[in-house]
Amino acid sequence: MKSQLFRLPLFSALILALTFLALGITQHQTISVSAQGPGGRVTVGKDYKHDVSPPLRDMKPGFIPPRREHEASPNPHINSGHKDQLDPVVQNSLAVAAIPSPILNFNGIPFPGVACNCAPPDTNGEVGATQYVQIVNEGYQVFNKSTGASVLGPVGIATIWSGFGGVCQNNGAGDPVLLYDQLANRWLVSQFAGVSVPTDECIAISTTSDATGSYFRYAFHLGTNFFDYPKVAVWPDAYYMAMDIYNSTGTVRLGPQPFAFNRTAMLSGASATFITTGITGGATEDLYLPSDLDGSTLPPAGAPNSFIEFPGSGSYRIFHFHVDFATPANSTFTLFASPAAAGFTLLCPTTRNCVPQSGTTSGLDAIADRLMFRLAYRNFGDHESVVGNYTVNSGGVAGIRWFELRNVTNGPVTKFQESTYQPDTTWRWMGSAAMDGSGDIALGFSASSGSINPQIRYAGRLSSDPLNNLAQGETTLFAGTGSQTGTSNRWGDYSDLTIDPVDDCTFWYTTEYYATTSSFNWRTRIGSFKFASCGGGPTPTPTNTPTNTPTPTNTPIGPTNTPTATNTATATPPGITVPSAPQNLTAAPAKGKGVQLTWSAPASNGGSPITGYNIYRGTVAGGETLLTSVGNVTSFKDTSTTRGQTYYYIIKAVNAAGESPASNEASSVAK
Repeated sequence: MKSQLFRLPLFSALILALTFLALGITQHQTISVSAQGPGGRVTVGKDYKHDVSPPLRDMKPGFIPPRREHEASPNPHINSGHKDQLDPVVQNSLAVAAIPSPILNFNGIPFPGVACNCAPPDTNGEVGATQYVQIVNEGYQVFNKSTGASVLGPVGIATIWSGFGGVCQNNGAGDPVLLYDQLANRWLVSQFAGVSVPTDECIAISTTSDATGSYFRYAFHLGTNFFDYPKVAVWPDAYYMAMDIYNSTGTVRLGPQPFAFNRTAMLSGASATFITTGITGGATEDLYLPSDLDGSTLPPAGAPNSFIEFPGSGSYRIFHFHVDFATPANSTFTLFASPAAAGFTLLCPTTRNCVPQSGTTSGLDAIADRLMFRLAYRNFGDHESVVGNYTVNSGGVAGIRWFELRNVTNGPVTKFQESTYQPDTTWRWMGSAAMDGSGDIALGFSASSGSINPQIRYAGRLSSDPLNNLAQGETTLFAGTGSQTGTSNRWGDYSDLTIDPVDDCTFWYTTEYYATTSSFNWRTRIGSFKFASCGGGPTPTPTNTPTNTPTPTNTPIGPTNTPTATNTATATPPGITVPSAPQNLTAAPAKGKGVQLTWSAPASNGGSPITGYNIYRGTVAGGETLLTSVGNVTSFKDTSTTRGQTYYYIIKAVNAAGESPASNEASSVAK
């Protein structure tokens, strides 16, 4: 049953709710009440069903009916009346490459995302205590974060909801978000659902830190409108969400809307409520994102969650969501500060056919009218930092505007740094930004031009680098070997850069690429990296350093000269060394497609069990770079190949002490 909203004073509404309960209202119904609070109309909704699932690893993969190829939810461009201005904060030269190489670099879920047959994949992922979990439209997979080996899946997201019934089990519609609540060591999995349009939000909270275990499952009916583009964040008092709302047919934009879900109740599996203050500024208001907590230091006691809005208006409007689940009418969503954003020009405001690619006239959607996921918050004790990014038109190409705001919960809010990363004529877009425990910032993104296929790259800066500058340069995580045609130009919708909650230093990034020029045939990649200096706490940044200091230009690191991955040194027990080299590597044309590799274990494991193998590949002898990492196996089928191309391979074993010397080199012509 769809929820009904009663515009009554709070006391009468609560009496009415209690009366419904006394009459035996079932868990399949939603009770919603409204009241006038200090911040406007406050709506309270209740889950209409919740339960606990069996362990996911024991559940039969959920059935997903085959669907024709289709685009995901529309995400129409938002016209907020932005006035284009000269960009005064462009970093227009590429720093000498000092960015760390990948530690792990492996493939994630490929098209069709289990059975979605949709584009874009809405690639999202998160790292936990021992696992990395990736989620895409209708696909979910768990990996060992030490080796990159698959632990579970890919399975349909619907598997998590198997046996739950209703739209969460049968009508999941995508826009998935995956988070790791490091305060409780739990996973949060969400996607919207609905019979014809998405009217419900389905949220599952793991009962332990194991993403393959059981989940507390919740179904929330939000209303009768089209609830689009949900973005969720972890905060101590609630799980916060921002959505973009359309009318029930999805044809008229109504505006953005904030939500808060009762985190305490959901962590215990109890019945849970959500609170929303309704659509805020109307159809021309820009979208905002809630702040997502990184690090182990909590925000100041009682701090509200800060929602930050895309600066189409010329400023970063910061809204405070104070939620009170005990007395909902006390909940407020109010404007707290509006620090000015540097001028910029919107990129492709009227078309999706935007970013050029090699080998096709079909461009890609830049989605340059909103902040990109996530809005990463961190408390250093003496200051708070929030980092985010969006895409702008810079020098006639796509550049990424990144920013750091400080002291967003208590004020005074300051714009500590802000810059547009556009060091050359390559188009860069679809970014995700985060900050490690030492205050270093990294930015993952897609890169493309008329002469290259879309690539996955990342850039960064140390906390001691000059302000407003990604002074560590950039590197390529993975170079796609194809471009996307068709699919209405849709690309990504969002990507995700997250921080390892254990060391608070290792960045993990995931987004999409194409292996062959085609339509509806995306692939995804997952990689990790870490600044060697991380771990000593943030270094104060000189405030008198000129902004956007020119730096020496340097050719971007590409697929043929990317440094090979090295493992960061860690303390190991006495007497343990790296393994000896793997033995007897052979390569041969694979059955069906690709190259089949086999090898033997090292003669010595170095006194510590082999945990996995790193596979390196190149197109010239001696030119191998990291392709992927696998578990403790002795064979691998490489299908990311081009028929007739000769590939060269080496293998390195990994144990607790690090990576072994290379095996013998083997080569084969791909089938």
